[in-house]
Amino acid sequence: MPTIDLNADLGEGFGRWRLADEEEVLPLVTSASIACGFHAGDPVTMRRSVALARRHGVTVGAHPGYRDLAGFGRRDLAASPAEITADVLYQIGALAAVCHAEGVPLRYVKPHGALYNRAATDAATADAIAEGVRLADPSLALLGLAGSELVAAADRAGLRAVGEAFADRAYLADGTLAPRNLLGAVLADTDAVVRQALDVVRAGHVRTLDGGTHLLRAASLCVHGDNPHAVALLRALRSALAEAGVRVAPFAAPSDVPPAA
Repeated sequence: MPTIDLNADLGEGFGRWRLADEEEVLPLVTSASIACGFHAGDPVTMRRSVALARRHGVTVGAHPGYRDLAGFGRRDLAASPAEITADVLYQIGALAAVCHAEGVPLRYVKPHGALYNRAATDAATADAIAEGVRLADPSLALLGLAGSELVAAADRAGLRAVGEAFADRAYLADGTLAPRNLLGAVLADTDAVVRQALDVVRAGHVRTLDGGTHLLRAASLCVHGDNPHAVALLRALRSALAEAGVRVAPFAAPSDVPPAA
């Protein structure tokens, strides 16, 4: 039976503002990438999200980004590799402390936004991220765009590399995500999202904006937590995957299982 992880980027509120209904999203995913305070999130939000993930038996990962609250981490900043490594290390450390307080093991790291997109094609950025993860905890998996420089950097650093595909984002011919300012870059139609997810799981490819296809191998599918249709899309995905005989399960151990000795 084919297996796929479903992940969402969560904990992306700040103070009194929340972007996702995490009580509705978390029962539908198997992994949650929690913002660490640079692009979104704050200590109270982080702790709430981690506690909710544990309640629902969802694997927890760190979701570090550029230091860009105003731009939600989606602006490409001029950060050096040394700065990126330090910033990733710092953010993982913050979430790891919260996870420790909540009795939840931290299992993986997935960069956010512009940092993620730059690491998909820029080896220096990808290596800087991988080094930050390695320094924080070499047992952590590094989740990155399938077939990207970030996945290759995880391999070079001796980390567990996990390829990711997106159910709710369009792709360019080279396998990178279509920039959000392009028409059709974000998929909101339920049928399109389900079709793309099934293409990834059953055929190992995605359709691209130019009408072609791009081959990929992914162990995890993402639906963005800040997508206003996230709950409906995830429900439709769970139903379609079950109907297609696909098992939904985390790529890493769930949060209610203690880490191996």
